[in-house]
Amino acid sequence: MADIKKHGKEWFYSKIVKEHFFHPKNMALSDKDIELIRPNGVGEVGSPACGDVMRMWISVENGKIKRCRWRTFGCTSAIASTSMLSVMITEKGGMKLEEAEKITAKDILDRLGGLPPNKIHCSVLGDQALKAAIKDYRKNEK
Repeated sequence: MADIKKHGKEWFYSKIVKEHFFHPKNMALSDKDIELIRPNGVGEVGSPACGDVMRMWISVENGKIKRCRWRTFGCTSAIASTSMLSVMITEKGGMKLEEAEKITAKDILDRLGGLPPNKIHCSVLGDQALKAAIKDYRKNEK
């Protein structure tokens, strides 16, 4: 991983992580951002008590995730991981629900170029929120 200087200290994240942290993709900055995608599945994981909370909205059409928005109160790793996950599930016309359910933290880490070992646990918030959103979508579609 590339070490990048940040405020005189070493930044132990890859350039990809840096890009997704400073310029997160598909993050919901306002309620309007969420309304625009017309979500039909929402998932929330984490605990406000520990500080890490992730909420994800998905818009599913014809069995594929076409759009995604998310919000988190989390660290660099949680933000970058979820940003990358949101790209993974919406690129190339959207990912089938069955494929999206199989995404692991390792898949996300691979696309990011890794994370510091003590931050890998932060990368699971996004995929847990995604699985909760898919479960919510399926419940609502019955």
